Amino acid sequence: MSQLVKLLGFFPRVLKPFEYFEPKTIGEATQILSQYGERARLLAGGVDLVPRMRRRLLVPKCVVSLHRIPRLDYIRSNRGGLKFGPLTSIRSLELSPLVKKDYLALYEAVHQLASTQVKTTGTAVGNLCVATPASDIAVALFALGARLRLVGPSSRKTIAIEDFFVGVGQTILQPGEMVAEVVVPCPPAGAGQAFLKLVRTAADIAKVNVAVSLTVADGVCQKVRVALGSVAPTIIRARRAERILKGKAIDQRMIEEAAQAAAEETRTITDIRSTSEYRREVSRVLVRRAISKALERAKA
Repeated sequence: MSQLVKLLGFFPRVLKPFEYFEPKTIGEATQILSQYGERARLLAGGVDLVPRMRRRLLVPKCVVSLHRIPRLDYIRSNRGGLKFGPLTSIRSLELSPLVKKDYLALYEAVHQLASTQVKTTGTAVGNLCVATPASDIAVALFALGARLRLVGPSSRKTIAIEDFFVGVGQTILQPGEMVAEVVVPCPPAGAGQAFLKLVRTAADIAKVNVAVSLTVADGVCQKVRVALGSVAPTIIRARRAERILKGKAIDQRMIEEAAQAAAEETRTITDIRSTSEYRREVSRVLVRRAISKALERAKA
């Protein structure tokens, strides 16, 4: 029985017929994806794909499973940084001593996801490819300066994660392309990170989430990245806030100023989970707290 049949269960009256492929290499997978184009979907964890197929929100012509391709589930570290593959589960990242030690913002993001079942089944790359602006994982990886390695039938390229998302549910992936690896740079000496979010319940999607990564040397902020989610159609970097902090000895006044700037950079909306005004104010508060926490950790 295939992985997809196990996940979907038996719903012959609900699902429209589709072709199912289990390629043995990434090259085979991208060739099939290219052949079917927009009608194809990749299956990794299936946490998002399977419920959508059950509800017929997605009706793909073909599904391409990655589960027969060897060596796609890994977490590695070298001088190039942390690397993980398209079948690496969210739970694996949470349980990795390396992630907890050196990539604390990412650890805090995955640790705060409430459902162990989802973390065990779902993949971090799959979470990114859903392209929700509320993704805790994406916010953390934005702050950490992650890069994505994209592979197609005849192309290979590496891009910054902030260039990956173009809108709600939309990425730059072209027909036939997939994310083959995520690379997160090694944090330098004097680095501090933090991730915070506000939710209605532990299992709910974030109303606002924030991640900060900064580096301090001789009391001066050398590098800083501030990322926010659920405040615009995509995850954003608060670049005005970053400019306020970079190159300076950070004090409380500066933190308040940066937090206010970050809130003004948001493009919040009112929806079922929150109002626009509340999201903007919470953004200011969470950015202030995250900068303070990251700074404290950098100095520790």
